[in-house]
Order: sequence, then C-alpha cells, then structure tokens
Amino acid sequence: MPSVVVVGTQWGDEGKGKIVDYLAENADAVVRFQGGNNAGHTVVAGGKVFKLHLLPSGILYPDTLCVIGNDVVIDPKVLLEEMDELSAQGFRMDGLRISTRAHVIMPYHRMLDALQEKFKGDAKVGTTGRGIGPCYADAADRIGIRIVSLMDRDAFARELKAALSYKNILLEKVFGEKPLDFDVVYSEYCAYADRLRKYVCDTSTLVNSLLADGKRVLFEGAQAAMLDLSHGTYPYVTSSHPIAGAVCTGVGIGPKMVGKVVGVVKAYSTRVGEGPFPTELLDATGDRIREIAHEYGATTGRPRRTGWLDACVLRYASRINGLDLIALTRLDILDEFPEVRLCVAYKHNGEIIDHFPASLRELSEVEPVYETFPGWLSRTDGIRSYADLPVNCRRYIERVAELCSARVGIVSVGAGRDETIFANDIW
Repeated sequence: MPSVVVVGTQWGDEGKGKIVDYLAENADAVVRFQGGNNAGHTVVAGGKVFKLHLLPSGILYPDTLCVIGNDVVIDPKVLLEEMDELSAQGFRMDGLRISTRAHVIMPYHRMLDALQEKFKGDAKVGTTGRGIGPCYADAADRIGIRIVSLMDRDAFARELKAALSYKNILLEKVFGEKPLDFDVVYSEYCAYADRLRKYVCDTSTLVNSLLADGKRVLFEGAQAAMLDLSHGTYPYVTSSHPIAGAVCTGVGIGPKMVGKVVGVVKAYSTRVGEGPFPTELLDATGDRIREIAHEYGATTGRPRRTGWLDACVLRYASRINGLDLIALTRLDILDEFPEVRLCVAYKHNGEIIDHFPASLRELSEVEPVYETFPGWLSRTDGIRSYADLPVNCRRYIERVAELCSARVGIVSVGAGRDETIFANDIW
C-alpha cells in the first residue's frame, strides 16, 4: 500500500514538518488529518524558513496535491493569510483541496478559548488561544458550522444565527463581554467563503481514488501522541487525535488503506504549556539544550520546556500508533554534550515500572531511571551516510529504535532538506 502516516511520538515539535516536507518530494499527495492552526510546522527549503500552520507541509512542491481533511478545524482568515504569504513568494495554491466536512473556527471560538483559560486560573491547560478546543467542542455538541455550510449563504446564515443566539448569552451573561454582531460576522465569513470556494471538495472521495490508483499518499498529523485527547496526558492535551488511527476518521478512509507508520522522535524531549514532564531539566543543561536548539514555539513563541529523551513515552507512543519506523530528528543538537542520557524506566514508590501511567499524580511522583551514553563530541550536520555517524552516536540511535520496537528510517542532522540521512526505505 503506497501510503505513509507521519506522527509525532512525544509532545509535538519533533520536526514533523521537515520530515513530511522531505518525504513529500516523492509523494503525489500530502493529507493533513487533524488539528488546527494551534500547530506549527517549520520547514527550511532553499535557505528560507517557512512556518506552516494549516497548509500541509507538501505545499512547497508545485506538483504535490495538498489536502486538508475533515477533522482539521479551519480558521479561514488564518488559512487565507498563509496562502497569500506563500503565493507572494511564488508558490502555487492550485493543488490545495479543502474538505466540505471540516469545521470552521468562528470568532466566538477564539474569544471563549481565552476566556475559559482565564477562568481556570492555576488549573489552565495552556492552550494557544486559537479557538481550537471550543470548535471541536461545538462539533461534538452538534452546533458547529462546517465548510459545506460556509459555502451556502442561506445555510450559513441560518446556522450562524442559531450559534450566536447561544454564544452571545455565554459571552454576555457568563463572561461580561460584548455580544458579536451577526451582520459583521456573516459579511466577514462570506468574503472568506468566496475566496476558498474553488478549493473545496469531497476530500474523502478524492483520497480514496488516489489510493485506488496506486498513488503515493502521505498523511500528516499535527501535535503528537502525548497530546492525544484520549491517550495523552489528559487534561493537558489537544482537542483532537494526532495518532495514526485517526487518519481513518480524519480523512475518510478504511484501516486497510493505511500503509507504514513513521514516528518522528526528537533526540531529546520538549513540551509547551502545562502538564507532567518526567524528564524535564530545570537546570543549566535544560537551558543549554533550549538555546542551542532555539526551542521556542512556532505558533506562540513560548519557550519550550526541555528534558532528556523518555523511552517510557516512546514505548507507549509506539504501541498506540503501531510504528514501523522512526525518524530521529535534531540529533545535531546533542553534538556538544559529553554525555547523553536516556530515560528507560521510572521508579515509583521504590518499584521500577516501564510503562507510562495514566495518573497525573503518579506521573508527578515518578523518578526517571536513566541509561547514560558517552557523547560523540563531533559535528554531525555535515554527515550524509548513516555509516559515517560517530560510533557513540549510532549506539544511542539504535538503543532508541530498540526501545521503540521499530527500525530507523531517517536521521535528521539539521533543519535543511539536505541535512538528512536516509537509513531505511520509507515508501
């Protein structure tokens, strides 16, 4: 089956954008299957840095079809701004397709996102404030507005009036905010609809047709396994399912249409926002990793929390995603460290455990059990063959792969497309 799913195995920011961009060169289509513009994929191509939030990471290739699936929540203003920015740089948008069934982020979603976070105080989740969670909540509550309705002015007017009759009460009576004006919102979003109309289609039919024709289809997830709504560190999670199984519901294909699953693994760990992080380094080493790697959010600019790689997380992510291969990224960040540590288990109440607990209380109490590897203390960014990597470096990589129960597919030693080592066949 010529299809590949790329997922994050940690808390996001593993470098999925680069890996998808790299694989997209040989793909016929790249399909984004969940999330919204709370995700940011950074791609470096031709010496330029591109930060993508809604557009699939294959958009930089002119002949690659780029599909936004039905479980992506779309802020049309953000999408159009992103399209305009890339178009101004000479990139074509004619290969973009948007699902009729995707839900639309409305102004009240963004407002309620910020207001609800403020209301939670110290218990806040640490969302990006982009309205993602409230939009998914409306979809589950069956009061959401989909792209198919946005394209129909009468249907949109009817659904927007119904939504505002409820949302304005929340804004006024609960949060003391001014209500949203129907005419203003309606006019603004109809203008967005007119610009996006030519890109909208039944993307499930499209993708199934591509797969039936033997085309190479690359499925791209946002965020990562530990932020999955069902399987992550709840409630410090995203509002969708960024795991491989969500491709089926997020695009509208059957499980038998999924080929290989590639898990992107950062050579160390980071996370943004609140929530448990057993290997977090609150010391000079953590600060050094952050500064060498410029670990600041692509969407928010927030400094990321840093720590050593956690194999308890990786084993869990491998199991719930069914990983075939890993793409190890940002290996070059560790080039300067005299030793590199890898958490292989936890100690809890004197007992060694190798699984990732569901309980946040238990996670807050665990003590990482580390294996320590001698560093390689040499630059890897110029290396293009796996065999040419330093021996100590390969030992670390192979131990990570062993703990994931997967093969090494790609090793990334820099941000650029050329700074990539192809270890095993992906397609």
